[in-house]
Amino acid sequence: MKKSVAIVTGAAGDIGRAIAGRLADDHEVVVLADIDGDAAETVARDLGAQECFVAIACDVTDAASVASMAATAGSLGAVRTLVNNAGAARAVSLHDTTPEIWRMDNALNLEAAFLCFRAVEDMLKESRGSVVNIASVNGMNVFGHPAYSAAKAGLLHLTRLIAVEYGKFGIRANAVAPGTVRTQAWEARAAANPQVFEEAKRWYPLQRIVNPEDVANAVQFLAGPLASAISGVCLPVDCGLTAGQAELARTFSQSSHY
Repeated sequence: MKKSVAIVTGAAGDIGRAIAGRLADDHEVVVLADIDGDAAETVARDLGAQECFVAIACDVTDAASVASMAATAGSLGAVRTLVNNAGAARAVSLHDTTPEIWRMDNALNLEAAFLCFRAVEDMLKESRGSVVNIASVNGMNVFGHPAYSAAKAGLLHLTRLIAVEYGKFGIRANAVAPGTVRTQAWEARAAANPQVFEEAKRWYPLQRIVNPEDVANAVQFLAGPLASAISGVCLPVDCGLTAGQAELARTFSQSSHY
């Protein structure tokens, strides 16, 4: 039998790295695809066995690069899981968003997921595989970074589109929507305001922010057999953020219990 293969895009980042490490528990090969091939190689070496983790330089916004990555992944075994994790946010407000930023954020955060899925869809049909898209609470509510947020909202709908159209092939598609995750992407904001994470905690019912391993655990669940009847859903991994805010409930109810 062919080895089972998982593909994780944006794998050189903190969340991608955690996802790749977790998926190695039930996949024989994990492809770490990232635009920074050297960084992906470093992560692959750090994670462990060379035959398990394979780094590939890939620009997920370029169809030819994605096709090459998919072909390499397919040569390693049966592609069972695709995790569209690559993403980034640029302008923090709509006023600061230029047409170029709007297009770039949509290309990376939405179109790339479409390109990657189409590149491996035939492989996923053969394996009756799974797609997990890393969305964001920004795609569900307004928290800044408008172009990124609009793209993530589109990614949630792409998830449903795949689930409905490709369900007849046994392909499942789900999304994970993280809240604030302490990653390197936050370092600039943390440098400008060392209290940014402490300030953020007040809005989360669990009084903490998400870590990369929380996201990885959700991805492993949705990609695995325990979620075999789950498709087309978005699982928030947000420490309760989208459920509501205790501070608002306290103000509105004038109850000290919140």
